[in-house]
Amino acid sequence: MQIINNIWDFFQSEVLGMQWLNRLISWLLGICGLDTSEKIGGSIQFFIYDTIKIMVLLGVLILIISYIQSYFPPERTKKILGRFHGIWANIIAALLGTVTPFCSCSSIPLFMGFTSAGLPLGVTFSFLISSPMVDLGSLVLLMSIFGWKVAVIYVLLGLVIAVAGGTLIEKLHLENQVEEFIRNGHAIDIPQEELHFKDRLKYAWEQVVSTAKKVFPYVLIGVGIGAVIHNWIPEDFIVAILGDNNPFGVILATIAGVPMYADIFGTIPIAEALLAKGALLGVVLSFMMAVTTLSLPSMIMLRKAIKPKLLGIFIAICTFGIIIVGYFFNLIQPLILL
Repeated sequence: MQIINNIWDFFQSEVLGMQWLNRLISWLLGICGLDTSEKIGGSIQFFIYDTIKIMVLLGVLILIISYIQSYFPPERTKKILGRFHGIWANIIAALLGTVTPFCSCSSIPLFMGFTSAGLPLGVTFSFLISSPMVDLGSLVLLMSIFGWKVAVIYVLLGLVIAVAGGTLIEKLHLENQVEEFIRNGHAIDIPQEELHFKDRLKYAWEQVVSTAKKVFPYVLIGVGIGAVIHNWIPEDFIVAILGDNNPFGVILATIAGVPMYADIFGTIPIAEALLAKGALLGVVLSFMMAVTTLSLPSMIMLRKAIKPKLLGIFIAICTFGIIIVGYFFNLIQPLILL
């Protein structure tokens, strides 16, 4: 058992966490005369290490996930979802959301297509909540930073929010709150061309290049903010606002995340730096969930598809769920972060 634990620890720190890269960068900066224990050297080390680590993990993850996604084009996904009813349909929709695009702005067009195809509104909302919040990429990235316990619980609770939120929206019978052009839309079944291994690999690589180009600026911004937090902002300041002494830290973090637009790759370095400075785990995870699920640009895009009442209910459900999850993580932090 000890051997298995040692192998897992090595995998988590050296493969996922890429600590070997951190040591290499520290050594190279030392050769250049920079002390990584000082603010400037530490900031440069954090920036280079996190940027390379996140982009490498991003490339590998998107390649794998996009290859899997090639088996679930929108037409096939609609057919799969159409076979299930009740809460099972919400569960399947939430699970399918984990192998789809990495941000809510990419998920909204799929949501619109599923709704036009006649799928139940609650089912499509379970997909819409799950897709940006708990994709498989977030699982691996969170594992590389916070460990497997945090990552698994985060994904499971995200799926619970997606299923519960979609189920509640279904029970409220809000179909008339969807814009008319979507309700009256008609899905066209286009025969899906059978892809071979090379086709799927080509598609996956194209997704890697496309996604990397889109998220790279957000990664740089996120890592830059993380480097400033990690090396320049006093720990006492962070603890006072986002630590044990502020019972409203989760709420503040959730509200702060809404105006921003980024995906999990851009928020991870900020969350990592905040946690290292003494912010509570639930606070940083609430911030991440809010940014990826409720960003202002996404809500503006979603408003084109649904009416204000349904949009307000969607935001309220997600906000309530994120805050509950945040306080839950604060409660169990001593048990899962050693």
